[in-house]
Amino acid sequence: MSDDALPIEPYMALALQPVMVGADTRADIGPNLEHIAELAFAAKNVTEIELPVKLYTIPEGALQGFTDEIFDWSHADYIERLAIDIPGKETAFLGDLARGLNAYIIAQAKVTHPEFPERFFNCAFVIDPQGEVVHKHYKLQVFAREHSTVPHDLWDRWVELYGESLDAFFPVVDTEIGRLGCMICMEGSFPEIARGLAMNGAELLYRPSYPEPYVSNGLWEVQNRARALDNTCYLVAPNPASYKPSAKSQFPLDMFGGNSMIVDYQGRILSNHASGGAASYAGAIIDIEGLRKYRQESMWGNWLKDLRTEQYRLIYEQPLYEKNRCIDQPPLKHAANDEVVRGAVERVFERGIWKRPAKK
Repeated sequence: MSDDALPIEPYMALALQPVMVGADTRADIGPNLEHIAELAFAAKNVTEIELPVKLYTIPEGALQGFTDEIFDWSHADYIERLAIDIPGKETAFLGDLARGLNAYIIAQAKVTHPEFPERFFNCAFVIDPQGEVVHKHYKLQVFAREHSTVPHDLWDRWVELYGESLDAFFPVVDTEIGRLGCMICMEGSFPEIARGLAMNGAELLYRPSYPEPYVSNGLWEVQNRARALDNTCYLVAPNPASYKPSAKSQFPLDMFGGNSMIVDYQGRILSNHASGGAASYAGAIIDIEGLRKYRQESMWGNWLKDLRTEQYRLIYEQPLYEKNRCIDQPPLKHAANDEVVRGAVERVFERGIWKRPAKK
């Protein structure tokens, strides 16, 4: 979009908070999608009384659940049973939903990749009001129980395909509702992900899902507010309501705590929904032109302008975590991957960055 484009009028954004059911096969995703559609239209009917809803966000896990983490599936089994294609029938369903809502949708799924047929990735994607997938972001940082491949695991091949630029790792899409950037769950625990997106022009960040007890103990809120404040961005953070690990589960579990929220570019919570039980949503007004005006005029809170980049480069000159881990093998199951994580911890001690606790 050019600088002489028409102003973006304020609009409503929603962080949907659906109930999740863990999927065993791709066929099990269908009921989750139907539930999301019902929730989206119910929310639209209420919130559009105020302003048009131009953005619906769906939490991580809302399509497939977290089957690979909970049941420690092998990487190959997940590709065969549950990883989806983009585009595919699931994104076609969400495309129809976007057209029906006349809005953008941001969602997440574990997905295949045409360049890496033996790997799956955790991917956030944006669908426009015409129903087209206009943006994809592949998760860069996972926690010890997630089996997804990340670009760092395939570094040499990824750089060969996409280059070593911000667009290759921190892509941002310019839309009629602002410049959108995505980070998923664990990525929000690292200030670098949001900063990379902001440095590539993001104005609104999508950051879905965080588990208990890290919602009720405040980590989720602290991270969301800090990532928005640090980068002078809006942040929309949908989190699941209750969760049934599989369709066979007798009772739903509150494993995420809800608390979907929307944060403004000064780190203020505009809306949050604390309950983690029944499906619901958080909604707030997004004023992109107000954000742009603040970035232009402020001498204080638009932090990016003050970055003295050479001195920060020194922090990252020496690598800590092994790249290219999944060039020749898939991501490891829990027990084996724990050894990799422990090795990374040991490396920080060996460098003298951390000091070991006193031995008793």
